[in-house]
Amino acid sequence: MVIDLLKWRHHGFTQKLEHWMRIQKRYRIYELGSLPPFLLVFAGNVAPVEHRWNQHGLGGDNLQGLCRDLHPGPVSLLHWSGKGKPWLRLDAKRACTLDNLWSPYDLYKHEMLISDS
Repeated sequence: MVIDLLKWRHHGFTQKLEHWMRIQKRYRIYELGSLPPFLLVFAGNVAPVEHRWNQHGLGGDNLQGLCRDLHPGPVSLLHWSGKGKPWLRLDAKRACTLDNLWSPYDLYKHEMLISDS
């Protein structure tokens, strides 16, 4: 997500997001983590960013242990979207190769592990 902070403040997006979060806390209107309140606030008023800005999908399929590779070209942000979070795979000693890119930022200092999957 790329945000224009001047527009963010001008339109009061923090307050709008907090409004939906209060509703969620009381009524549980969605199940999908942090994305739904953003979708409710921005109501489709978004634009795609180039792949080089966001390498998403690195979470792969945690149930089947599938690992994904980076797309070709430069990458600015690595995004472990989905259920296959690097810290979970590191804890389970079933890390994907790219999980080791996250490992240096692990506050619990996991060892560098790579699975055979």
